[in-house]
Amino acid sequence: MILKNNPNGYDGNDFRKARRKEKDAGTTEDPKLYLEEATLERQLPELDLRMLVDLPPGLDYNEWLASHTLALFDHINLVYGTISEFCTMTGCPDMTGPGLRTYLWFDEKGKKTRVAAPQYIDYVMTFTQRTVSDETIFPTKYANEFPSSFESIVRKILRLLYHVVAHIYHCHFREVALLGLHAHLNCVFAHLTLLNQRFNLIDPKETEILGDLEAALLGDSSSTPSQTLAIQETPTTTS
Repeated sequence: MILKNNPNGYDGNDFRKARRKEKDAGTTEDPKLYLEEATLERQLPELDLRMLVDLPPGLDYNEWLASHTLALFDHINLVYGTISEFCTMTGCPDMTGPGLRTYLWFDEKGKKTRVAAPQYIDYVMTFTQRTVSDETIFPTKYANEFPSSFESIVRKILRLLYHVVAHIYHCHFREVALLGLHAHLNCVFAHLTLLNQRFNLIDPKETEILGDLEAALLGDSSSTPSQTLAIQETPTTTS
């Protein structure tokens, strides 16, 4: 799908320039279009996002995590839905991210399976929807309490959602930009990143693959030493 008029000022010339750079450099990985200057914008200023993730005085920690988890799930699901027609079993036979990262799906019995990206993301969204709809995990009724394992469940959800975001940036950012949704995606990524930085919810080994985007959008000062690990150059497989 090609939009003739892009109100965000990003056109195909930027993509062609990126491809020429890749060809000249002789790399084997696709150019990181999301690092092009024309796409490095967000819909909210950095200060607002940092205030967004700070736990207000007197508010329950689990309640705070729950509200952010629900918001991130809704927005990531929405962004993926806009480009899902481009994410096919043949076009994306593996669930991949930047840095030659490949994600394997672990079922309830712990068995890992290599699946196509659309199937993996469907598993992620189905699992997340089922979990956030479970009253015993995400309570909505008065006097119902969060389970003791709530934070670990949130960690798993955010890790899986991070995989989805990484795949979108790696394989479908061209479509996102052509649809003029890159600022929204960057805002969602910044939200997820700052929440993680504030509460240390995702293993740094998971987030290092988008460390360059994190630095570009939020600045080096926003990163902690544990979150600025060198991006791996060798193929990596994770769950």
